Amino acid sequence: MAGLQIWRHVPGKVLLFLINLVAATALIFEGYNQGVLGTVSATPGFIKMADIGHDGVVTNTTKQGGLAAAYYFGGMWGCFIGGWVGDKIGRKGGVLVGTAFGILGAALMAGSQNASMFICARVIAGIGIGFMNAIILPWVSELSQSHDRGSSFSLVFVANYLGIVIAYWINFGIRNSNLEFRWRFPLAWMIIPLLVVDVAVPLLPESPRWLIANGKRQEAIDILCKLRGDLSPEDPVIASEVEQLDAIVEATHHKRNDLANIVLGGRFSGKLHLGRRAVLGFALQWIQQWTGILAIVGWAGVLFELAGFDPYKALWLAGLANTFGVPGTAAAAFVIDRMGRVKSLITSFIIQGLCLFLVGALIKTSQDHAISDPELSQRLGTAAASFVFIYVWFFTMFNIIPCWIYGTEIWPQEVRAKGYSFTIFGWATGCGSTTLIMPIFLSRVGYGTYLFFGAMNVVVAPIYAGI
Repeated sequence: MAGLQIWRHVPGKVLLFLINLVAATALIFEGYNQGVLGTVSATPGFIKMADIGHDGVVTNTTKQGGLAAAYYFGGMWGCFIGGWVGDKIGRKGGVLVGTAFGILGAALMAGSQNASMFICARVIAGIGIGFMNAIILPWVSELSQSHDRGSSFSLVFVANYLGIVIAYWINFGIRNSNLEFRWRFPLAWMIIPLLVVDVAVPLLPESPRWLIANGKRQEAIDILCKLRGDLSPEDPVIASEVEQLDAIVEATHHKRNDLANIVLGGRFSGKLHLGRRAVLGFALQWIQQWTGILAIVGWAGVLFELAGFDPYKALWLAGLANTFGVPGTAAAAFVIDRMGRVKSLITSFIIQGLCLFLVGALIKTSQDHAISDPELSQRLGTAAASFVFIYVWFFTMFNIIPCWIYGTEIWPQEVRAKGYSFTIFGWATGCGSTTLIMPIFLSRVGYGTYLFFGAMNVVVAPIYAGI
């Protein structure tokens, strides 16, 4: 891999953009996985294969949720193993191991013959995304300057949401295909972005921090010179950054930075409070998943059907609503570094809560008037749909990026790869638990699902105000 240093011949700003682009491509896989199964698991062929219903109708929503949640069970393991591997063999090597798990898991999902095989495949794919989530964002953070980090992360999460959008439109485009193709092809497609990452990662620079820690000081300096605008090694900016990295690497070996110590509450961390940071990183991500986003990302089609739309219109509205999140995520680049992380989060929770309360109330009143006044029912359903779009915009512009970037920035660089694993663990457990209950909620509570998640936004807003 040392001979493939094409990055040396690319201008610094272009190189940083390419690094972000490759990281973004990897996270298309994560977004795609979040968006694909809500629709795929409702297709007749999948229902028959997984034995979750009869005659093309899901009757076992608990099992349906479990099949989706297995992915995040793998992510729980992958985040810690990935952080450890990223420290041992480098960020690039760790990403490649993660893509190998992801490709294997996707191939097995697409070829599944029964629910047991599908669950195993989901766990394997989840391990892969655990690796990539635990390594890619710290890698981008270690290569970027602090004042560029918000805009860099915006590009990465545009791709994450783009993955969700691709999943919906693929499902919409093949809705009339044969039963097997309708669910096997969307699951196989997720291999494509990972193959692109496999080709591109060996051509990119390694983390300077990891290189210095492993005795490759000159290469680390060369990378910093390139990424900071093709500067000279003697430039004071480079000298200062290398000095900081030396101090970080030296501190890495302190016993306070041992993973077991952090798990046990950071007993030796003193004023760094590493145990507290671990809890905060976990809670940030866990809470985010309980504010309703997975009800929109994974099950938007069901939402629009509850609002009175036919299956065809519900499916394309679901694709359109999630497409709305792509420009919303891009717009986050203009506010994340100006408005700050906490203010952005509080703004989003307040608006998201209001939107979900209105969605739930409008769906309920639409259903109540479905027989007595169909025209009014249709207007109320349309109003409910409009607030879904507003929710998606505020979540993508003010919530998704601050939550992830804050979970990176709370960790000192000396322990960032290990510590960030707790943030990913919060994401995996939050997504897993929410995904497990989502189909159960929607089938038994219906419109009440959105009232519940609206209330969660109201509850967490003051909590975030205190961080």
